Amino acid sequence: MDNVFDLPAEYKELRTSVRALAEKEIAPFAQAVDEEHRFPSEAKAALVKNGLYAAHVPTEFGGDGADALAAVLIIEEVARVCGSSSLIPAVNKLGSVPLLLGGNDEQKKRWLPRLAKGEGFSYCLSESEAGSDAAALRTKVERSGDGWVLNGSKKWITNAGESEFYSVIAQGDPTLRTKGMTAFVVEKSDPGVSFGAPEKKMGMRGSPTREVYFDNVQLSDDRRISEVGQGFALAMATLDHTRITIAAQAIGLAQGAFDVATKYAHERQQFGKPIFDFQAIQFMLADMAMNIEAARLLTYAAAVKSENNEKDLTFFSAASKCLASDMAMKVTQDAIQVLGGYGYVSDYPVERMMRDSKLTQIYEGTNQIQRIVMARNLPNG
Repeated sequence: MDNVFDLPAEYKELRTSVRALAEKEIAPFAQAVDEEHRFPSEAKAALVKNGLYAAHVPTEFGGDGADALAAVLIIEEVARVCGSSSLIPAVNKLGSVPLLLGGNDEQKKRWLPRLAKGEGFSYCLSESEAGSDAAALRTKVERSGDGWVLNGSKKWITNAGESEFYSVIAQGDPTLRTKGMTAFVVEKSDPGVSFGAPEKKMGMRGSPTREVYFDNVQLSDDRRISEVGQGFALAMATLDHTRITIAAQAIGLAQGAFDVATKYAHERQQFGKPIFDFQAIQFMLADMAMNIEAARLLTYAAAVKSENNEKDLTFFSAASKCLASDMAMKVTQDAIQVLGGYGYVSDYPVERMMRDSKLTQIYEGTNQIQRIVMARNLPNG
């Protein structure tokens, strides 16, 4: 009987190659990126050079055409050594999926080749008064001749200021709520676009999170990537595909912490023997491994559903994000416990991995919101 749950050879080869790259060219800078709160430029350069910066971009637009599972593997392996760096491919996918789903070929030819070459793409949905309640957003877009004028601001925007392009969801008619929203691509260089100071964050410190301001930004109609009034639907469809990347990030962080904890447990001597020989430590590591593998299988299944655009994708994407991020928080905390005092200081990366993992429970919809999404889309069995 064939093992349908085992990765095909080409995916295993991808994992091996990305892991080697991450350990050689990203891991050495991870601690400095965190401590200095700076964008991981070394990781960006390595990812661009090796076709991993936005591997999901279709080949006809200059990318590698990586499917959803391959994108998950890339993000997972980068996150294993540096959470902040894994947000580069993750956010590039998040920002560009609205274009891939809603844009026409001319629009895709305009922006996707530039993304594949290293110009980032961020996603602008959340606002200060519209977080979990995304339908309450106030950023306004109005008709202006043959085009549009955009005013307002977006909050909690990942890699804002670093990315060149932004998928922006704006409200054209507040009385219509979700039916009044439309999606656009805004460029960093557009007059009227500016950015706030980077947030001072607990984790993911190498990935800047800023407000984005729009002050009478003039947009031609060829910047519109959804039908008028269909921006909210496009935003929600995007999240169905990209929550899986957050699950991948969480799995990578957990795997990295588990690897450190396992190695430490074999090397650390107490009472004349490695602490791995104590059943209390064995049970912790066994639970960590079990939960990582469970989340990984669910996430890979969700990735396949994303690639095939299956009807139960909404449930599986929310479930994978929720399970994997809760798992990552527990695994990274337990990894700190295995290391004891050494886990609490920055001599080892597990405390950074724990801080980074916390955000996976929050962005792209808190895990409480994910449970609401799941309850509304329960599978039939």
